[in-house]
Amino acid sequence: MAHSHPVKKHTGLMDWLTTVDHKKIGILYLLAGGLFFLVGGLEAILIRIQLAYPDQHIFIGDSFNQLTTMHGTTMIFFAAMPIIFAFMNAIVPLQIGARDVAFPFVNSLGFWLFFAGGVLMNTSWFLGGAPDAGWTGYAPLSSITDNSWGQTLEGNIQGTDFYVLGLQIAGIGTLIGGINFLVTIINMRAPGLTYMRMPMFTWAAFITSGLIVLAFPAITVALVELMFDRVFGGAFFDAARGGNNVLWEHLFWIFGHPEVYILILPAFGIISEIVSTFSKKRLFGYSSMVFATVLIGFLGFMVWVHHMFTSGLGPVANSIFSIATMAIAVPTGVKIFNWLFTLWGGQIRFTTANIFATAFIPTFVMGGTTGVMLAIPAADFQYHDTYFVVAHFHYVIVGGLILGLFAGLYYWWPKMFGRMLNEGLGKLHFWLFFIGFHLTFFPQHFLGLMGMPRRVFTYQPGYDLEVGNLVSTIGAFFMGIGTIVFIINIIATSRKPVTALSDPWDGRTLEWSIPSPAPEYNFKQTPLVRGYDALWKEKMAGNKQMTPAEPVGSIHMPSASILPLVMSVGLFIAGFGFMYRNYYVAGAGMVVTLIAMFCRSVYDDHGWHIEPEELEDDKGVKA
Repeated sequence: MAHSHPVKKHTGLMDWLTTVDHKKIGILYLLAGGLFFLVGGLEAILIRIQLAYPDQHIFIGDSFNQLTTMHGTTMIFFAAMPIIFAFMNAIVPLQIGARDVAFPFVNSLGFWLFFAGGVLMNTSWFLGGAPDAGWTGYAPLSSITDNSWGQTLEGNIQGTDFYVLGLQIAGIGTLIGGINFLVTIINMRAPGLTYMRMPMFTWAAFITSGLIVLAFPAITVALVELMFDRVFGGAFFDAARGGNNVLWEHLFWIFGHPEVYILILPAFGIISEIVSTFSKKRLFGYSSMVFATVLIGFLGFMVWVHHMFTSGLGPVANSIFSIATMAIAVPTGVKIFNWLFTLWGGQIRFTTANIFATAFIPTFVMGGTTGVMLAIPAADFQYHDTYFVVAHFHYVIVGGLILGLFAGLYYWWPKMFGRMLNEGLGKLHFWLFFIGFHLTFFPQHFLGLMGMPRRVFTYQPGYDLEVGNLVSTIGAFFMGIGTIVFIINIIATSRKPVTALSDPWDGRTLEWSIPSPAPEYNFKQTPLVRGYDALWKEKMAGNKQMTPAEPVGSIHMPSASILPLVMSVGLFIAGFGFMYRNYYVAGAGMVVTLIAMFCRSVYDDHGWHIEPEELEDDKGVKA
């Protein structure tokens, strides 16, 4: 491909700061999410060090609350979400035979807004203290401020303001990302790729994007109200002045429960792809998988009150939401059995990706089982706010989502970077992480049933809580070591030449029909899709590659732009202005963003073209 092109001018760092290429944005999401994952993991290990023995005084009171709050918030909003977006960016356009997402500029803006919000929130550690009201930010813990400048009652200078503004900025980025992927999947599928031929990961990304668009406005409203309470002296959540602090719980969980499905559905999609590829079988019960995914997305909005059984809504509300919560186990069970039936009788290859995927299945079932236990209000009164809930949640999110994300990383790494991760190191990573995970969270079920509350920085000796906590801490170190092995694997791999085949796993879907890593324009010619598992169908018909749906022609490409970064920096500055009650700084930041938006509106950029003679030759296609 000719790099002397008159329009393509950025190289090096500038290229990454201005890129609108979905594959590069996917890598940016992966890097940023990976960075925050390490930060969140470090916070988790510090929590476990404090709880290894009773009556320790390493991180006590406020600093422990800051650790738990930042661990939860960082892991969910700034580690898990961006890694999911990394896969959606890197893979979905390739799976649907598209050259890019629908709105490349908006895609870039979504990344930079998320990153600005994450950085804003983590600067709190160096500026007077991190938020300490828990990752759920329950009012009145998060809303009460006295009238002296920025002082909360706990004496923690505007810690929660970082939470409020960081999540608002990052949330806008996630929301526009969700809209972008909805439009992309609806409008940009290759000819012949009907909805019921879409790969399962694309379906999962589609439903997830819908959930994002419907759920994120709830947390946005809640955060705006909380900002008014904190910054402008409002009373949305102040019961003494006519507000209602249970209102925060409703708004938070109306977002927060769909959020756990926003997290887990992409992992379900990844598992479906991997189990099918490495069993050399079509996914069992494809259409039931699709409908189960849709149903999980739908029911996910009907169950939020199961987080609030003990807040006094009464037996009728509790019963309705209890039944709805149990109902969501049915489509989830359908998925579990379909994965098992896909493996059943297949020619199974236990690559690292597939070990993570198959380990996901029983681990996630354990998390789901405790979820059904927690769905019973009478039982929940006993379990609520104990370590039993911590164990349940982590079995679903770490044993589910994180194992799924690791599986996806080993599977799609060659497609994203053109290099194969080392399988031996991969398997070492798996065993360290998997054993460490169960050592960490399995004992927590029993600690919870024995009465250990969540979010406490110590516990008394002599109540049989010592062994469980010590084992849990040892397990956390195993997970940390496993993650270090993964980082070593990445570094070692990145030093090797780009030699990955276009189709290293004998894949079934369109992304494996083009070179690894994918060229800038993805597909030289848009492929014609003739059935589900489009590439596999062509292989079975004896074709070396996909049948093109168009002649080779000039390919239109979007232009790179620095404006998304500028807009995000503007909001980042404005966030600090609001936090420190300096409205000149806030106004200046908003002006920066608005000027960038104005420039984007008045300057009509038509992009550029790659001519047919500049296209790369296909290489590395497996016969």
